[in-house]
Amino acid sequence: MIRVIAIGKMKDKALRMLEDEYIRRLTPFHKTEIIEVRDEPAPKGDREKDSELARIREGERALDRIREDDFVILLDLHGKEWDSETFAKNLGRWQERARCLTFVIAGSTGPSPALVSRADERWKLSSLTFTHLMTRVLLLEQVYRASMILNNRTYHK
Repeated sequence: MIRVIAIGKMKDKALRMLEDEYIRRLTPFHKTEIIEVRDEPAPKGDREKDSELARIREGERALDRIREDDFVILLDLHGKEWDSETFAKNLGRWQERARCLTFVIAGSTGPSPALVSRADERWKLSSLTFTHLMTRVLLLEQVYRASMILNNRTYHK
């Protein structure tokens, strides 16, 4: 099973359609679930203090949705960066270790220290900056690509 815990709601209809398409494509390989967790309002006033509080609150909400036996992959700017074939190998290894792989996309202020501590892996999707909504689609596309690689299908070139 693949679970994606995302801070914030998918508000873009076009990206929602892409998200739904990749979930449909993943169906032969994995049951896939998206869990949206409420985000905090944008920081005001003492930005660092408000940002830290937002990270903590959002992190607690995400952690509440993670089960003890989940293998957690946190999308993180300070994580490891892999090419698609290496990611596919990692995905295959992780699937052997755990029944459920849970990918976490933190909010705009970043992940809380508790969320970082809970992560089994930290993955830097790219050095580029993407919106959180776009990241959800890119994550699903990469999981689909990795699944195709692992199953010797021709999607990956």
